[in-house]
Formats: sequence, C-alpha cells, structure tokens
Amino acid sequence: MKKSKINIKIGNKIREIRQSKGLSQEQLAEIAEVHRTYIGMIERAEKNITLVSLEKIAKALGVETKDLL
Repeated sequence: MKKSKINIKIGNKIREIRQSKGLSQEQLAEIAEVHRTYIGMIERAEKNITLVSLEKIAKALGVETKDLL
C-alpha cells in the first residue's frame, strides 16, 4: 500500500510535536484517549487518521487541529 502524502505529513507533524514536548507514544495515547498502537500507525502513515482522532491528538498536544495539517 502506498502511503499518501497527507498521512505522511500529519504523522511527521504529530511525531515532531510529541517529541518536542517529551512525550512517548504511550503517554500521548493515554492523554488523547486512543490506543498506543494507533499513535504509532499514524506517525508511520500506516493508517488514515479520523477527524475525531486528529482533534483528540491536537488537544492532547496542546495545539490547534490545523497545526497538524
């Protein structure tokens, strides 16, 4: 399966912000109330992120949803 450019961009942005805040994938998942493996799959662009999850992750990272796009 070819990874879409938007999924790669969002995944990289989430990883960048998560790491800059010193959070592990597990910590981010707990704060965002999503499964730990889901964060990894999003960061590796292996899964399409839903808008609801995008909003949860943005809130957990303390950024606006648009900042992840």
